[in-house]
Amino acid sequence: MGFPKGFMWGAATASYQIEGAAKEDGRGASIWDVFSHTEGKIKSMENGDIACDHYHRMEEDVKIMKEMGLRAYRFSISWSRLFPLGDGMRNEKGFAFYDKLVDCLLENGIEPVMTLFHWDLPQALFEKGGFAWEGISDIFGRYAGAAADHFSDRVKMFLTINEPQCVTELGYVKGVHAPGYQWKEGQEGVVMKNLLLSHGKAVKALRQYAVTV
Repeated sequence: MGFPKGFMWGAATASYQIEGAAKEDGRGASIWDVFSHTEGKIKSMENGDIACDHYHRMEEDVKIMKEMGLRAYRFSISWSRLFPLGDGMRNEKGFAFYDKLVDCLLENGIEPVMTLFHWDLPQALFEKGGFAWEGISDIFGRYAGAAADHFSDRVKMFLTINEPQCVTELGYVKGVHAPGYQWKEGQEGVVMKNLLLSHGKAVKALRQYAVTV
């Protein structure tokens, strides 16, 4: 099997799975912080408080990526690290961490690919209804715009929502992922609708910048 010209071998991660530093430098709680610390939800109460400690080992991790020959790295940003309450006040230390990551990747010849949402919704927004709340799409659009405004001078590829079907099916129907709901069949439609609205408003915001969505 051949690969097209310009094909880049890469790797992908999710912020909650690797970063750790769950309560450091102003990061707010996400639904996965709450879910993983709830008795009976995760085997042995394992959680992402430390995870792979990427927050502190980022430069070492990028060096390993370079040694592996990776040319692209898709990573998700922690929404609650940038906006601890999901909207409003920015956490500049959070932006600074991702600035450092993006710069380090570029210095090592690795293309940064930024995912805006890989399942770790800020807990403060969940308490307003999360993706069952219609207001979430406007906030997600603003979040996308803020990310693009800050990072698009160096990041040229953005993804909006990782696997929305998993957010819906695993988080709201089967309840095996955060937030752990087990809704009756048919009720999950409102979540999928708001995920799609969020995607659409994010794309509209991102297209104001010279990026690939």
